[in-house]
Amino acid sequence: MTKVMITGIAGMVGSHFAQMYKDVDGVYDVYGLDIKSPGYEKNFFKCDILERDELMRVFDQVKPDIIIHMAAQAYNAISWDCEHLTHMTNIIGSLNVLHCANMLGRIKILLACSSAEYGNITPDDCPLKENLPLRPFTPYGVSKVAMEMMGYQYHVNYDLPVYLPRMFIHVGIGHQPMTAIQNFARQLALIKAGKADPVMRVGNLSTQRDFIDTRDGVTAMNVLVEKGQPGVPYNICNGLSHKISDILHSLIEISNVEVKIEQDEAFMRKADEPLLLGNAERIKSLGYSPKYTIHQTLEYVFDNWVYRVSKGEY
Repeated sequence: MTKVMITGIAGMVGSHFAQMYKDVDGVYDVYGLDIKSPGYEKNFFKCDILERDELMRVFDQVKPDIIIHMAAQAYNAISWDCEHLTHMTNIIGSLNVLHCANMLGRIKILLACSSAEYGNITPDDCPLKENLPLRPFTPYGVSKVAMEMMGYQYHVNYDLPVYLPRMFIHVGIGHQPMTAIQNFARQLALIKAGKADPVMRVGNLSTQRDFIDTRDGVTAMNVLVEKGQPGVPYNICNGLSHKISDILHSLIEISNVEVKIEQDEAFMRKADEPLLLGNAERIKSLGYSPKYTIHQTLEYVFDNWVYRVSKGEY
């Protein structure tokens, strides 16, 4: 069986990777590490990627064939408030993962790169192609550029098969309310349950984003590991943009509640591209195609927040 090690397995994308691999019977043996428990103990290691010696011990014990590196400070919007943590986790932590992987031999490793690497773009730059110059303008975006460049360096210097997916905004269950969709769905679930006043507090609704269902995203990244070219970036996106105001109104319709919408300065970002739209031709050329519509994704997320609110987990 192919041994897969997922760092950050307790996170949204890591947990979706774990489920995808487990759904393929008799092919993958899934292992995971995180600084917090994913809710089960089988093949799980509690480990901080900043602790290189402990990370090496875990990797040497498992001897994985594939490493899916999702452990990160994963929130672009809060990276100004935790700049040092962002750079330490995403740069030094990822350097440790690459170093330990390289010590094990020529194993495949996928790094969670990001569309935030494109940074200071204009609508004329969209849809964004992978050869566009990177101009990150958030601490998070800078950290992800550094991680991607380290991955490229390890590929060139050590012939390590490093795969570089530039992940656009992934939307799925098990996520914190740090992004617009999660925040909207959480507020609406609280309102529907009678735990909040019927007032939606929102940020900038005029921006447009290329969202991808996390279930589609992990499928695309698995295709990349199986068929893609190491050391080459691939946009993980759908190539479709959605206005945030349209997303909000779709979620309100799904929730079937009446609300008042109020803009709140607390949700306004220091840097907020008017349009973030990716070109998906490179990943689709490997055979990837999305399965879920944006409406199905929004229903998936809202239903999950209704469940979480009912359990008091919000």
